Amino acid sequence: MSKSLLFLVLTALCAAAFAAETATNGEVIIGGYVPKKSLSFIALVLYGISALVMWIQFFVVTPRRKFILWLTCGMTAMAVGFALRILFSNDPTSEGKYIEMDLFILLSPCLFLANNYMILSHLGRVFPPEVVERSLIVRQSRIVKIFVWSDVTTFLLQSAGGSLTVSKNANTAKLGNTARSLIGEIGIILQAVSYSLFTVVFLAFGSRIRKNFPDLWNIQTQKPFRVLSRQPIEDWRILFFTVCITCIGILIRSIFRIVEFVGGYHGRVQTHEGYFYVLDALPLWISMTLYCFVWPIRAFNRPQLTQSPSVMELAGKQYAGV
Repeated sequence: MSKSLLFLVLTALCAAAFAAETATNGEVIIGGYVPKKSLSFIALVLYGISALVMWIQFFVVTPRRKFILWLTCGMTAMAVGFALRILFSNDPTSEGKYIEMDLFILLSPCLFLANNYMILSHLGRVFPPEVVERSLIVRQSRIVKIFVWSDVTTFLLQSAGGSLTVSKNANTAKLGNTARSLIGEIGIILQAVSYSLFTVVFLAFGSRIRKNFPDLWNIQTQKPFRVLSRQPIEDWRILFFTVCITCIGILIRSIFRIVEFVGGYHGRVQTHEGYFYVLDALPLWISMTLYCFVWPIRAFNRPQLTQSPSVMELAGKQYAGV
């Protein structure tokens, strides 16, 4: 998975979308508007605080799991992206600063998606193999591979059109705008469809456990749940519902990106900064910050859940009859 994400970074370095608007001095304002420093600073502080809390959790909660670094690095990258956005607002005609800013803000959510894929894969290890086999639509060993490579493919589609608009040649730039409008829309729509399918897989996982293994769903815990704690989370449903909320935030952002692409570079969504914060930055921050309070690793630092043989046999018959 690390090679896939590295590949995404490299492609992002080669592709940047430029919406042109002429400045008063005749230069081109990249992105269509000058970002407001106040909003960028607020976003920097919020994402920075969340990233700090996550890094503290990473080092404090043991044993550590390396995959959670996608979450901590993603939140950190978003904070860096808004810091670069402040720098870009001082020089809105700089292609280099725009590429740097766009790289971090556009790529970071890919790490959030990868984190959720890994959570589902690891959550399956909390249950006996029989439960996982009957509850997952996709084989556990294939979850991460299928959805990560799906994201790589859709991201490349978005990058293909954007790379054409970098050209200074008028004819090539015009062709790039047309190509990006088409290829970009296809890429972002397929990405939204891909994550929607993952959301269905995740919801089906919980729904099947609730239906076929009620004892595992209605779990009785000995210790109450505590936020910002190192103690294991005994009730796995707390993490399950947390991931459900993050899926909502990610899907809101996906819909926003689709509308943005369809509206074009001179559309209202593209040229008004408020939409980006309300429908992109804010939903992502709220949903991902939930992990500061429900640190996923705590749900995995517990013994495997078990089910009595009689109940397992009954659940198997119910599943076979579906």
